[in-house]
Amino acid sequence: MTNIKEIFSVTLILFSVIDIIGSIPFIIIIKKREGRIHAEKATLISAVLMVGFLFLGQSILKLFGLDVASFAVAGSIVIFIVAMEMILGITLIKDDPEAKGSGSVVPLAFPLIAGAGTLTTILSLRAVYAEVNVLIGILLNLVFVYLVLRSSSWLERKLGKSVFAVLRRVFGVILLAIAVKIFKDNVGFTS
Repeated sequence: MTNIKEIFSVTLILFSVIDIIGSIPFIIIIKKREGRIHAEKATLISAVLMVGFLFLGQSILKLFGLDVASFAVAGSIVIFIVAMEMILGITLIKDDPEAKGSGSVVPLAFPLIAGAGTLTTILSLRAVYAEVNVLIGILLNLVFVYLVLRSSSWLERKLGKSVFAVLRRVFGVILLAIAVKIFKDNVGFTS
């Protein structure tokens, strides 16, 4: 049964994990590299990943003999590479001319929107909240994600090049810290 308090909690938790606002500089980088952002495609693929993981996540990982920690570490490595690109202003992930337009899938839909942190959070939320409330929280976040992706050109114009350059590096460092935290939490290091 639906519960407004649970939906609100799930929505806020996922909003902070997805951090689409903090990802705006990276979204603009992808837009510049790809020529445009396919907001519908990225949102739809993110929705499939998140909803699929809500219902089948642990089964899928078990099918491949993986645990949640291994999945999270793999995602953290991808996030680490993306963060290094943002901080250093270099391209580590080379564009494949045949895969033009795939930026809406990798790294935008996965791992930026529906990454290891988001997917493991969904598994954790499922253990605490009713599935229907988690599902509604996912859908509410996806609406917001879609709106941000659709307005990427407007955001780019409003930010300007110098603000964008500073934000890209600041959020790159934040993204790097998130990658290190996900890695540390799942490899078993203690602080």
